[in-house]
Amino acid sequence: MASALIALGGNVGDVRATFRLAIAEICRRAQATLAARSSDYATPPWGEEQQPPFVNACIAIDTAIAPRALLAILHDVERMFGRNRAQETRWGPRTLDLDLIAYDDVTLDTPDLTLPHPRLFERGFVLVPLAEIVPERRIAGRRVDEAVTRVSRDGIRPLPSAE
Repeated sequence: MASALIALGGNVGDVRATFRLAIAEICRRAQATLAARSSDYATPPWGEEQQPPFVNACIAIDTAIAPRALLAILHDVERMFGRNRAQETRWGPRTLDLDLIAYDDVTLDTPDLTLPHPRLFERGFVLVPLAEIVPERRIAGRRVDEAVTRVSRDGIRPLPSAE
Protein backbone atom coordinates (compact mmCIF):
# COMPACT_ATOMS: atom_id res chain seq x y z
CA MET A 1 0.00 0.00 0.00
CA ALA A 2 1.11 3.54 -0.77
CA SER A 3 0.21 6.77 0.96
CA ALA A 4 -1.14 9.32 -1.51
CA LEU A 5 -1.89 12.96 -0.76
CA ILE A 6 -4.64 14.64 -2.77
CA ALA A 7 -5.66 18.30 -2.79
CA LEU A 8 -9.30 19.20 -3.44
CA GLY A 9 -10.60 22.56 -4.57
CA GLY A 10 -13.63 24.17 -6.13
CA ASN A 11 -15.70 27.34 -6.25
CA VAL A 12 -18.79 26.43 -8.30
CA GLY A 13 -21.89 24.87 -6.75
CA ASP A 14 -22.07 23.21 -3.33
CA VAL A 15 -18.35 22.50 -3.13
CA ARG A 16 -18.43 20.92 0.31
CA ALA A 17 -21.11 18.44 -0.75
CA THR A 18 -19.09 17.73 -3.89
CA PHE A 19 -16.03 17.02 -1.72
CA ARG A 20 -17.94 14.49 0.41
CA LEU A 21 -19.21 12.64 -2.65
CA ALA A 22 -15.91 12.88 -4.54
CA ILE A 23 -13.85 11.53 -1.63
CA ALA A 24 -16.13 8.51 -1.36
CA GLU A 25 -15.85 7.97 -5.13
CA ILE A 26 -12.04 8.29 -5.09
CA CYS A 27 -11.80 5.73 -2.30
CA ARG A 28 -14.19 3.35 -4.08
CA ARG A 29 -12.45 3.57 -7.47
CA ALA A 30 -8.91 3.47 -6.05
CA GLN A 31 -9.81 0.68 -3.61
CA ALA A 32 -8.39 3.04 -1.01
CA THR A 33 -8.76 3.69 2.67
CA LEU A 34 -9.22 7.28 3.75
CA ALA A 35 -6.37 7.80 6.23
CA ALA A 36 -7.02 11.49 6.96
CA ARG A 37 -9.15 14.42 5.84
CA SER A 38 -8.45 18.06 6.58
CA SER A 39 -10.97 20.70 7.45
CA ASP A 40 -12.40 22.71 4.59
CA TYR A 41 -10.81 26.14 4.09
CA ALA A 42 -12.13 29.24 2.38
CA THR A 43 -9.32 30.59 0.21
CA PRO A 44 -8.91 33.56 -2.11
CA PRO A 45 -8.79 32.82 -5.84
CA TRP A 46 -5.34 32.14 -7.23
CA GLY A 47 -4.14 32.85 -10.75
CA GLU A 48 -7.34 34.28 -12.22
CA GLU A 49 -8.48 36.49 -9.33
CA GLN A 50 -11.82 37.80 -10.72
CA GLN A 51 -13.91 34.87 -9.47
CA PRO A 52 -15.56 33.65 -6.27
CA PRO A 53 -13.43 32.36 -3.37
CA PHE A 54 -12.49 28.70 -3.36
CA VAL A 55 -12.98 25.94 -0.86
CA ASN A 56 -9.88 23.77 -0.44
CA ALA A 57 -9.06 20.63 1.54
CA CYS A 58 -6.62 17.72 1.47
CA ILE A 59 -6.93 14.01 2.02
CA ALA A 60 -4.46 11.20 2.64
CA ILE A 61 -5.40 7.79 1.28
CA ASP A 62 -3.79 4.37 1.37
CA THR A 63 -4.00 2.61 -1.98
CA ALA A 64 -2.30 -0.04 -4.08
CA ILE A 65 -3.20 1.79 -7.32
CA ALA A 66 -0.11 3.11 -9.15
CA PRO A 67 0.37 6.90 -9.46
CA ARG A 68 -0.65 7.28 -13.13
CA ALA A 69 -3.71 5.07 -12.66
CA LEU A 70 -4.63 7.12 -9.58
CA LEU A 71 -4.30 10.34 -11.58
CA ALA A 72 -6.65 8.88 -14.23
CA ILE A 73 -9.16 8.08 -11.47
CA LEU A 74 -8.92 11.65 -10.16
CA HIS A 75 -9.59 13.04 -13.64
CA ASP A 76 -12.56 10.68 -14.06
CA VAL A 77 -14.00 11.87 -10.74
CA GLU A 78 -13.53 15.51 -11.79
CA ARG A 79 -15.50 14.80 -15.00
CA MET A 80 -18.20 13.06 -12.98
CA PHE A 81 -18.74 16.37 -11.18
CA GLY A 82 -18.85 18.46 -14.34
CA ARG A 83 -15.24 19.48 -14.89
CA ASN A 84 -14.05 19.71 -18.48
CA ARG A 85 -10.31 20.44 -18.45
CA ALA A 86 -10.24 20.94 -22.24
CA GLN A 87 -12.78 23.79 -22.17
CA GLU A 88 -11.97 25.65 -18.96
CA THR A 89 -9.97 28.77 -18.25
CA ARG A 90 -6.65 28.02 -16.58
CA TRP A 91 -6.98 28.77 -12.84
CA GLY A 92 -10.60 29.72 -13.49
CA PRO A 93 -13.84 28.68 -11.77
CA ARG A 94 -14.47 24.97 -11.37
CA THR A 95 -16.75 22.51 -9.67
CA LEU A 96 -13.91 20.22 -8.59
CA ASP A 97 -10.14 20.25 -8.89
CA LEU A 98 -8.23 17.18 -7.74
CA ASP A 99 -4.43 17.25 -7.64
CA LEU A 100 -2.18 14.35 -6.76
CA ILE A 101 0.31 16.08 -4.46
CA ALA A 102 2.54 13.19 -3.41
CA TYR A 103 2.63 9.41 -3.62
CA ASP A 104 4.87 7.85 -0.97
CA ASP A 105 8.36 9.14 -1.75
CA VAL A 106 7.98 8.70 -5.51
CA THR A 107 9.68 11.27 -7.72
CA LEU A 108 8.28 11.38 -11.24
CA ASP A 109 8.57 13.89 -14.07
CA THR A 110 6.54 12.98 -17.14
CA PRO A 111 4.40 15.10 -19.49
CA ASP A 112 1.20 14.03 -17.70
CA LEU A 113 2.35 13.70 -14.08
CA THR A 114 5.01 15.30 -11.89
CA LEU A 115 5.50 14.07 -8.34
CA PRO A 116 5.65 15.62 -5.93
CA HIS A 117 3.35 18.32 -7.34
CA PRO A 118 5.65 20.98 -8.85
CA ARG A 119 3.93 24.00 -7.24
CA LEU A 120 3.16 22.46 -3.85
CA PHE A 121 5.59 24.66 -1.92
CA GLU A 122 4.15 27.86 -3.45
CA ARG A 123 0.54 27.24 -2.46
CA GLY A 124 -0.76 28.10 0.98
CA PHE A 125 -4.19 26.81 -0.01
CA VAL A 126 -2.64 23.32 -0.28
CA LEU A 127 -0.04 23.50 2.49
CA VAL A 128 -2.41 24.77 5.19
CA PRO A 129 -4.84 21.82 4.96
CA LEU A 130 -1.95 19.42 4.34
CA ALA A 131 -0.20 20.61 7.51
CA GLU A 132 -3.39 19.85 9.43
CA ILE A 133 -3.35 16.15 8.47
CA VAL A 134 0.33 15.27 7.84
CA PRO A 135 2.45 17.93 9.57
CA GLU A 136 5.54 15.74 9.93
CA ARG A 137 5.42 14.20 6.46
CA ARG A 138 8.50 14.89 4.37
CA ILE A 139 7.92 15.72 0.73
CA ALA A 140 10.97 16.33 -1.45
CA GLY A 141 13.02 16.50 1.75
CA ARG A 142 10.88 19.22 3.36
CA ARG A 143 8.55 18.78 6.32
CA VAL A 144 5.03 20.00 5.62
CA ASP A 145 4.77 21.87 8.95
CA GLU A 146 7.96 23.79 8.14
CA ALA A 147 7.02 24.47 4.51
CA VAL A 148 3.67 26.03 5.51
CA THR A 149 5.49 28.71 7.51
CA ARG A 150 7.19 29.92 4.33
CA VAL A 151 4.06 30.69 2.27
CA SER A 152 1.41 33.35 2.50
CA ARG A 153 -1.67 32.30 4.43
CA ASP A 154 -3.47 35.60 3.80
CA GLY A 155 -7.21 35.07 3.39
CA ILE A 156 -7.09 31.34 4.21
CA ARG A 157 -9.55 30.51 6.97
CA PRO A 158 -11.03 27.26 8.24
CA LEU A 159 -14.74 26.79 7.64
CA PRO A 160 -17.05 25.53 10.37
CA SER A 161 -17.62 21.81 10.38
CA ALA A 162 -20.08 20.74 7.69
CA GLU A 163 -21.50 17.97 9.89
